[in-house]
Amino acid sequence: MKRKKNVLVFGTFDLLHAGHRSFLRQAKRLGKKLIVAVGRDRVVAKLKSQRPVQPERQRLKAVASLPYVHRAILASKHPWHRFAFIKKLNPHVLALGYDQNHFTKNLKIELRRHRIQATIVRLKAYHPRRFKSSIIRQRLARNKKS
Repeated sequence: MKRKKNVLVFGTFDLLHAGHRSFLRQAKRLGKKLIVAVGRDRVVAKLKSQRPVQPERQRLKAVASLPYVHRAILASKHPWHRFAFIKKLNPHVLALGYDQNHFTKNLKIELRRHRIQATIVRLKAYHPRRFKSSIIRQRLARNKKS
């Protein structure tokens, strides 16, 4: 029996926008099933030095509602457990966003060290000057002040 190709992505997906949807559609094209791990509020706050606008359950629900997402789950509460988390999901492809830099420096080496045989693919940006959560957050803040 031929194994189906699973694609795994990680992300915050705060204020789900066209850039996120493009990223997820690109990732889905790499395999049969797209699994999306949505970042935990505390982990995101620590990595990005600010909490997401939307709570993790709301972001999870938004991602899960997309037709090309096979499964959406909350990522591990502890980033240092990420390789056990990835291994459990057994992806064939690990897709990264164009601007995804956290935990990616030695990712290929670390995957191999943890005996995870996943191909890493870096995906293309979709209008990054318009569709980026930080830019949308700034626009929202400006509109609130008006």
